[in-house]
Amino acid sequence: MRLGVIGYGDRAQTVFRKMKEVDESCQVVAVVDPGLQLADIAQARLMETAEELVRESLDGVLIGTRCSLHTEMALKVMPTGLPIYLEKPVATTMEELLRLRSGYEASSSPIVVSFPLRLTSIVQFVKEIIDSGKIGTVEHVQAVNNVPYGAVYYQSWYRDDQITGGLFLQKATHDFDYLNAILGMLPTEVCAMTSKQIFKGTKPVGLTCKTCEDNRSCPDSTAFRPDVADKLTHCCYTSDTGNEDSGSALLRYDTGMHLSYSQNFFARRGAGSRGARFLGYKGTLEFDFTTGLVRVFMHHTARVENYQFELDEDHFGGDTALAANFIELMKGETTRSHSTLEDGLASALMCLKAKESAETGQFLTIAYDH
Repeated sequence: MRLGVIGYGDRAQTVFRKMKEVDESCQVVAVVDPGLQLADIAQARLMETAEELVRESLDGVLIGTRCSLHTEMALKVMPTGLPIYLEKPVATTMEELLRLRSGYEASSSPIVVSFPLRLTSIVQFVKEIIDSGKIGTVEHVQAVNNVPYGAVYYQSWYRDDQITGGLFLQKATHDFDYLNAILGMLPTEVCAMTSKQIFKGTKPVGLTCKTCEDNRSCPDSTAFRPDVADKLTHCCYTSDTGNEDSGSALLRYDTGMHLSYSQNFFARRGAGSRGARFLGYKGTLEFDFTTGLVRVFMHHTARVENYQFELDEDHFGGDTALAANFIELMKGETTRSHSTLEDGLASALMCLKAKESAETGQFLTIAYDH
């Protein structure tokens, strides 16, 4: 499998490593990334533009650029009809989202969006139980993502919310997608709120952990952490940090059911959690990616069921499943993406509307066909 890569950073390298584990014939033969040197990409050819890359003989293209370039690069590849592995979020503005949708409608490229959580064994199991009717119809959902490594969104390039689009698009896009997959339906309204209470300050722009006089006392200092010192360099208390540090959204569905979602970026260590509670009349199901535990509480009998999952570090096992699906598409063994661009567009639209709601203080309609 001959793969072209646009944006060959940490994430794209992780995805390719998973592809290689699934099928050793996978090889990166062409790369577009202005931050790389020839020595960084072994036998692949380093190219200057996406247009040059797609003229190569390729079986598929992986797009792993900074977030604000996802739409632009996808639109450059789509006319070729090549399978595309597209990192999330698929768009960071409403204009991008509409352009991407239009380009996709005119293209034959099968697309796998990087939403690995929906394919994890734990989410598939949760969906199986809910679809069985064991807890009754889901009538309320409480979802949470307390991110224990949240400083990355203030110390690395992610701190620029002109690139990321904000943290609904960075994190909630994953969670909204797996919730959509489990419930099998999309919300029609959203109301949201964000806060920035911790990662703000008056330290000078451009300050790094290595040059900060507080680098020995600051709990977020990376000056003496060789594992991240080259990647997390910025002080997260300067006057130019972007991104909120907590956010919540209420989502309403046509059935009358509603879902609450909350994410936080200054929880640490054992306070980290990611998962949801699904409540029906017959019972409640809860699960947490970080512990691998699923619990089913039956409401009308004295019974609690516990299921323990062993999940690996790369998106809890979902990266491998997505890599395998993309390889099948490149080989022509299937025409079905397990994480479609329609899924990516729906999640991005939910995030964009949540962001707009937080900025305006209004309930907003989510119209997927506009």
